[in-house]
Amino acid sequence: MLSDILAVMIGAIFVNNFVMSRFLGICPFLGVSKKLETAFGMGMAVTFVMAIASLVSYLVNAFVLIPLDMEYLQTIAFILVIAVLVQIVEMALKKMVPSLYQALGVYLPLITTNCAVLGVAQLNVTEGYGLVLSVVNGVASALGYTLAICLFAGIRERLSIGNLPKWMEGFPGALIAAGLMAVAFNGFSGLI
Repeated sequence: MLSDILAVMIGAIFVNNFVMSRFLGICPFLGVSKKLETAFGMGMAVTFVMAIASLVSYLVNAFVLIPLDMEYLQTIAFILVIAVLVQIVEMALKKMVPSLYQALGVYLPLITTNCAVLGVAQLNVTEGYGLVLSVVNGVASALGYTLAICLFAGIRERLSIGNLPKWMEGFPGALIAAGLMAVAFNGFSGLI
């Protein structure tokens, strides 16, 4: 069991990273990664939502959808779970950390439609993970997302102060850096 947990964690963070390998969650990845502080805040918000969504989605699937023979409603049920969780995160950030709430802007409600969050809930069902592995996969996938967005934000901050050719300033340079990061993460592919 411990080896399964470790394999799922390493696989989700490095080998099958949602942004770098599966190319899910790209919109907030590119939109919130200009500053390390906001990237980390988005990563933590996504971590909370993914972890709780993995838990609640598993419970809804196992104790409501499967017993009622309604597995065809999984996607809709998972989206509803995610939407509720994002609203809770949004209200909490607005009250507790208004500066982060302002910095995340439109990207915070977009966690609801972040395909990485829905992807982890669907992946847990597809892989047949139990409750523990579903939550571990959700947390590890979110930590992989946080790692990728924070590394990318650090690179973008460094690029913004560097002497780049005019054509590479801003978004073109960011896309090149993201592509190189994806190639680097591909180096983990033989790990598990």
